[in-house]
Amino acid sequence: MKKTLLLLALFIGMISVNAQTKEELEAQKKEKKAEADALAAEVKAIQAKIDALPGWRKGAFGTIGGSLSNFSNWYSQGTPNNQSGNIGFTLNAYANLIQEKFFWRNALTTNLNWVKLDDKDDPNDDSSFDPTTDVFNISSLYGRNITKSLAASGLMEYRTTLLDNFNNPGYLDLGIGATWTPINNLVVVIHPLNYNFVFSKGETIYESSLGAKIVADYTRTFGAVNFKTNLSMFQSYKSNDYSNWTWTNSFSYTLWKMIGVGFDFGLRNNRQEALDYALAQDPATATGFNDLDNKLQSYYTFGLSYKF
Repeated sequence: MKKTLLLLALFIGMISVNAQTKEELEAQKKEKKAEADALAAEVKAIQAKIDALPGWRKGAFGTIGGSLSNFSNWYSQGTPNNQSGNIGFTLNAYANLIQEKFFWRNALTTNLNWVKLDDKDDPNDDSSFDPTTDVFNISSLYGRNITKSLAASGLMEYRTTLLDNFNNPGYLDLGIGATWTPINNLVVVIHPLNYNFVFSKGETIYESSLGAKIVADYTRTFGAVNFKTNLSMFQSYKSNDYSNWTWTNSFSYTLWKMIGVGFDFGLRNNRQEALDYALAQDPATATGFNDLDNKLQSYYTFGLSYKF
């Protein structure tokens, strides 16, 4: 009986010791977590001070997507023997000089994609990669601060294609006005005096004109997430047919070191480009701006992402 009571007391004591040990460990864990949270808050506050210092801010991220396939005697499809593939990448880079009295913001956005379909049963088939998505945009914005969030500014923006029809058309915007930065990472440009130069070869319907330029850009990196959205609009004073806008978006999430997943998409409305394409069809699908079916232009890319 005494042995039984002794074993029972020992068992209860062990449970009590374990319970106390677990409670002590939980308390230590809670204490250390509070210390870690406090340190993280301090690090975040210090980083905010570093970000507010005058100087250069530089960065780049993008997306790589692609696939390759090969079919042999796959009779259920119209081309049973073929090799196909597509590959593309995007790049978003910036270099911003922020000073107390002025700023100089520079940005580069490009999206290039190629695709091929090689019919192995057709000796005359073109087996090379052909460009599909072809976007290139570079901009430079200089401003002198009037207040903390408002500045007098001048903008240069150039956009064209690189792989096919370089500078045909090409667009160069030069203008002056004001830039508003209501919050960090958001830049809104309003230039009521802007000239939109349009470059093209031969006799085309493209025309340059004077108008207003509006740009809104938000670029943010927080933790493993990189995000950029940019809306660039030109409103022609001559005619709405010469106005245009482009909206591009890039998102990436870092999974391991500099590698992650990314998604890009863009929208564009440009009546001059739509009419140029319509007139080039055989037969032409429009005779002028009045009977033009101006469809919304779009693209997207999904794949692996990278960050510099």
